[in-house]
Amino acid sequence: MKAIYIEQNGGIEVLKYGERPVPEPAKNEVLVKLEYSGVNMVDTNHRSGTSKVPLPTVIGSEGAGVIERVGEGEAERIDGFEVGDHVAYTMSRGSYAEYAAVPVNRLVHIPEASNVREAAASMLQGMTAHYLAHSVFPLKIGHTALIHAAAGGTGRLLVQMAAMAGARVIATAGTPAKADLAREAGAVETILYDQQDWVAEVKQLTGGKGVDVVYDSVGKSTFMKSLECLKLRGVMVFFGQASGQVGPVDPTILAKNCLFLTRPGISGYTATRQELDWRARDVFQWIADGKLKLRIDREYPLAEAAEAHRCIEGRGTTGKLLLKI
Repeated sequence: MKAIYIEQNGGIEVLKYGERPVPEPAKNEVLVKLEYSGVNMVDTNHRSGTSKVPLPTVIGSEGAGVIERVGEGEAERIDGFEVGDHVAYTMSRGSYAEYAAVPVNRLVHIPEASNVREAAASMLQGMTAHYLAHSVFPLKIGHTALIHAAAGGTGRLLVQMAAMAGARVIATAGTPAKADLAREAGAVETILYDQQDWVAEVKQLTGGKGVDVVYDSVGKSTFMKSLECLKLRGVMVFFGQASGQVGPVDPTILAKNCLFLTRPGISGYTATRQELDWRARDVFQWIADGKLKLRIDREYPLAEAAEAHRCIEGRGTTGKLLLKI
């Protein structure tokens, strides 16, 4: 099969496109013939070595397609999934390829009202936005949220879900065009964090009180200032590090305003079949109903995965990047 794989960590140059063996699904796995793979920042971390994975490996952790066969010793059906089903998944490595062996506990069915392309584009970012807005800090009317990188794939979906919940959203973005996208998604106020003192802006917009919650996926360049934007007993939700890793944190810095700090991840918030199905079902339904606007920025052929990595690392995206298998 054709695949994008790495044999060592490094820059974009370590990505290789070529033939790899079709994986053999083990017990409790299925072989998925992929149609699309999502491109995510975590893929660049696996490539660079920031997040360690066994080498050599086919990278990519999100995809959608059709079940080709089930694993060793299984019949044609396993745990509600069978050959021919259209499925999507995330958090299982190997999606930059024509085929992937996927644990059945990571799979969800793609409903008839949805399509494979949208499913591949919404699994990781859509469910991330879902657990952030509905579980980590359940937003509701009366809350004010500061959302960084609000025009990106996850950020824009999170802004929409926050607005759906009735929360007031203050969004940060890097350019006026990205700020416009954040406002279209439901942000009430936008701040250009490269051009404005965004801590002062947040304080001014909240009458000096600060926000209930900060959703920070940027990391190193925003972390400490994000804490300054929180109100008394506010919640700092740190869920990404696009600008680099945050250094060691002295927990006593939280004492001034009795702040809460959490570092959630999708595996912990899709830990059961019930949670996984709930989040995926909501995301797919909202997209089908037009309540959630999914923005697919660009689509690349599998062989051009390096260009997708170059784009996402250059922070030039305003939506989802996909690989067409």
